[in-house]
Amino acid sequence: MHEVTLIEGVMNTVRASALEHDIVRITRVKLVIGKLSMALPDSLQFAFQVLGEQDDLFRGAQLEIEEQEIQCRCSDCQQEFVVDKDYRFVCNFCNGVNVEIIRGRELYIDHYEGDKN
Repeated sequence: MHEVTLIEGVMNTVRASALEHDIVRITRVKLVIGKLSMALPDSLQFAFQVLGEQDDLFRGAQLEIEEQEIQCRCSDCQQEFVVDKDYRFVCNFCNGVNVEIIRGRELYIDHYEGDKN
């Protein structure tokens, strides 16, 4: 389950920033994850909850996840389209297969909120 490792990394990054800004308690963390990141939102939530309860800085914090669809641009007709749930990387407009992925690989901390000392 690589979600535990991902959440540990998120928590370490937020912790470092919180220390720099005199934040003593994290109340909310927002992640943006693309479908191609293959990170499972439910597993991320579970890992955050379990690890957060073991850490005074994160105890009681909420994890908000924004999922990004996979979006492509067709190199043949220049149209943009969202890839369907079957992961068919074929243009919806011209059936071209020469496509560029322009969104869906995201995995980043959008922001966090917390209380200062």
